[in-house]
Amino acid sequence: MLKPTVESALNLQIEREEFSSRLYLAMAIWCEVKGYPGAAEFLYRQSDEERMHQLKLVRFVNDRGGVATLHSLEQPQAEFTSLLELFQEVLKHEQYISASINEVYGITLQEKDYTTGNFLQWYITEQIEEESTMSLILDKITLAGAESSGMFHIDKELGGMIQDAVVAAE
Repeated sequence: MLKPTVESALNLQIEREEFSSRLYLAMAIWCEVKGYPGAAEFLYRQSDEERMHQLKLVRFVNDRGGVATLHSLEQPQAEFTSLLELFQEVLKHEQYISASINEVYGITLQEKDYTTGNFLQWYITEQIEEESTMSLILDKITLAGAESSGMFHIDKELGGMIQDAVVAAE
């Protein structure tokens, strides 16, 4: 049975994961409209992934005797000046989510809820990977520069990252 403080923290994380999905969807739309199909596909996949993170939390809360709740969400940012700015925002958001998950984990330690703490280890590991991936993408965008030919190659590489992930999953 979840303690009220843990249930509340998990429900807040559910809200944050849902917002992440919407944010990445808005970013994917921007990329698609601006002519970055590879980046759009990458972000559509990120949006789907964040929704799966949300659902995993929902099911955990419900399975542990709590009640998952949904809340109203603010409108995500939908305009960006460049692909560089967009991915800077992605990294910033992933760092925010990492801090949020760490907060929830800290609450589980205070409450001696080791089962939920163990469950959150998957999210902690996932966030390390997400931050690393986004930092790598930002490094490549910075190296490519603002020229259209560099952005063309970055976009192709982002699209290729999706193909690599699909192949790895099969």
